[in-house]
Amino acid sequence: MVEITAVENILHRKIQQQSALKERFLFTSQETSLLSDGCFKRITQPLLDSEGSQDAFQRTLREQFRLARAAGIKDPLVVGAIPFDSHQPTALFIPQHVTRTDRNQLMTQLKPYQQQPLAPITRQQAYPDKPHFMKMVSDAVAAMNRGEMDKVVLSRLLKLTTEDSIDSTTLMSLIMAQNPDNYHFHVPLANNEVLLGASPELLLRKQKDQFSSRPLAGSAKRQLDREDDHRVGQTLLASSKDRHEHQLVIDAMAKVLAPVAEQLQVPQVPELVTTSQLWHLATTVQGITHNAEENALVLAGLLHPTPALSGYPHQLACRLIQHLEPFPRELFGGMVGWCDDEGNGEWVVTIRCAQLNQQQVTLFAGAGIVPASDPLSEWQETGTKLSTMLKAFGLH
Repeated sequence: MVEITAVENILHRKIQQQSALKERFLFTSQETSLLSDGCFKRITQPLLDSEGSQDAFQRTLREQFRLARAAGIKDPLVVGAIPFDSHQPTALFIPQHVTRTDRNQLMTQLKPYQQQPLAPITRQQAYPDKPHFMKMVSDAVAAMNRGEMDKVVLSRLLKLTTEDSIDSTTLMSLIMAQNPDNYHFHVPLANNEVLLGASPELLLRKQKDQFSSRPLAGSAKRQLDREDDHRVGQTLLASSKDRHEHQLVIDAMAKVLAPVAEQLQVPQVPELVTTSQLWHLATTVQGITHNAEENALVLAGLLHPTPALSGYPHQLACRLIQHLEPFPRELFGGMVGWCDDEGNGEWVVTIRCAQLNQQQVTLFAGAGIVPASDPLSEWQETGTKLSTMLKAFGLH
């Protein structure tokens, strides 16, 4: 029988293998850390149909869970990634086996890989380049000044070419060591590519009938000097521009969650949280769902993408993103995580991430644009966000 276990020596044996994470899904948080083995069934059906309903997807998921149990998989999970556009194919699968473990233990087991050098980078390409991105921001500000929307999130890519293929286990171990408090994810994709990263943002966690979310909107670069760093954080907390951007996200999420929640707690004032590179404004939203049988993906799908990744109003912002950004986001800016057959799960926003394809590494970063945004500042902010991944390569 295949079932979820928590056996330390099994984890140790897996991690000691060469390229230990190559075909494995990894996810860590303070609450749950998972490491998968094998693939029972891949699921590519979009989360939403043409009418914007999850019904067809949820029927497929229930059927695949039934087949997994019939095949001897006790307590099956679905894991993987869902794209920014929920109408596009998903990158999900049901593993044959899942090991639950402690995040610190997993990081310790991966530590030896930090000694292995990553292949040197031979080329970097910003896409779009700086002038193009700054014009995107200017065009978005002009649209908002015309009253077309309140906020839009614009993103850019950084494409790296390396001398040799990047070992995803080595890169993952470095990212985890440098960002120990983030949510970590490693997703093997069907085309032999890998999506990995260290997201700071919880989209949705559900345990029985209780759920929570912690959106981030508004950020500032951290400083080396402790006093300077503290001052930057306090300045962010007092910034009318960033507080406005943040409140747009919170109000929109509360509006979506209120109809499905028996209780909903939304703090009036955001808190400051930090990553290795940035200060963020964050608000922890908590609630109890009306229907405990609705799984974590149902609720996450209602929220995704939040205005922290698209803008507000959502449909208008998405149209502007499609018009201004010179690339499809695909899995970038989507969500990544897991959901079990009892409805519990945890999904985070796919940011501070990279997609690996042999000698090609693509990094993603975005910034929330509001009427007070400055194009150069937004370019610099996305650069700071890219540094989370670049640091693993020894770059800034």
